[in-house]
Amino acid sequence: MPATKRDYYEILGVERSASADEIKRAFRRLAMKHHPDRNPEQDKAAARERFKEISEAYEVLSDPQKRSAYDQYGHSGVEGSFHQGGFSWEDFTHFDDLNDLFGGGLGDLFSAFGLGGEAFGRQRGGRPGEGRPGADLEYRLTVPLEHLVEGTSVPISFRRPDVCGKCRGNGTASGKKPEPCRECRGQGQVHVRRGFFMMAAPCPHCRGEGVKISSPCPECRGEGRVVRERKLTVKVPPGVEGGTRLRLTGEGEAGARGASPGDLYVRVQVPEHPFFVRRGTDLYCELPIRMTQAALGAEVPVPTLTEGMVRMKVPAGSQPGQTFRLRGKGLPPLAGGHRGDQFVQIAVEIPSRLNSKQRGLLQELEEQASEGIFPKAAAFWEKIKQGFQSSGQ
Repeated sequence: MPATKRDYYEILGVERSASADEIKRAFRRLAMKHHPDRNPEQDKAAARERFKEISEAYEVLSDPQKRSAYDQYGHSGVEGSFHQGGFSWEDFTHFDDLNDLFGGGLGDLFSAFGLGGEAFGRQRGGRPGEGRPGADLEYRLTVPLEHLVEGTSVPISFRRPDVCGKCRGNGTASGKKPEPCRECRGQGQVHVRRGFFMMAAPCPHCRGEGVKISSPCPECRGEGRVVRERKLTVKVPPGVEGGTRLRLTGEGEAGARGASPGDLYVRVQVPEHPFFVRRGTDLYCELPIRMTQAALGAEVPVPTLTEGMVRMKVPAGSQPGQTFRLRGKGLPPLAGGHRGDQFVQIAVEIPSRLNSKQRGLLQELEEQASEGIFPKAAAFWEKIKQGFQSSGQ
């Protein structure tokens, strides 16, 4: 899953047993410290990032259900709680906890963090009074290179917010219905005056949903969703590239109170292969052969992903680093079509340990060596000889 993140309790500087009031006090203290206007101009960008980090931590730890999921499963337990799978300002629901810290104006707070009126008034859901659509989720799936020749099906499991079975997603106790929020009168928005301007913002009391639940469902505590394990089988097509995202529609986070679910994006990761290197649809490998095989010629076994072991002819006199092509032994293109090729580079191995008989045979070869047997060596020394003669040495 995503890269390692700092512990939320560490970010706020509180113990894991901290009360809700202690967490709120710690958050307010850090918010004052890292307000961009309270930091030098060159530090404003870092202050914004730090403020976003502590806001994400507070959003989780101030919510009993999210905190419980985080305490039990860590970051993976709350990954589906944020907009589009990652924390953004649209996920933060506690600006009213900061209003009195910054001159009594939410507009100042939003502008300090680079959020204009459009971002300030944007809701997570659709129309006012409706539930929030579910966020998209991402799952990282490791697929070995050899499974990409024909494609494969891989079972996966992950945790996600799902529709509560007890209240069927409406968040209320059995037989009860959500009531219109009194603060925003069911509109999901409130208006804040700042000077001559009137700005719209998601209602902090109902989180922009337009309803309040007086009798919450005991199973989901009014959220309408509970975190459950989901099991799926992902079909990985042949020839897929590492880094490709496969979309599974509707398999993301469940929407709140009947809203549409998000999607699940499966990001394919292909680990490094011990023998093959992939370049598009072609495969490259290095094959060690004996010195005598290179000199005399041979048929040598070569591993392939498409047909297992095949025989490859190495002509007599083949040189170290020489490359041979095995046509059609590569990977198929994702869109279909002809397979790529496999390129085999030979690495000629020189014996490092010889017995007396083997040494004698090589010494006999050396004694009979001529320019015809080792033409490159002969040409090299001829150039050296001519160079010394021309310099007068």
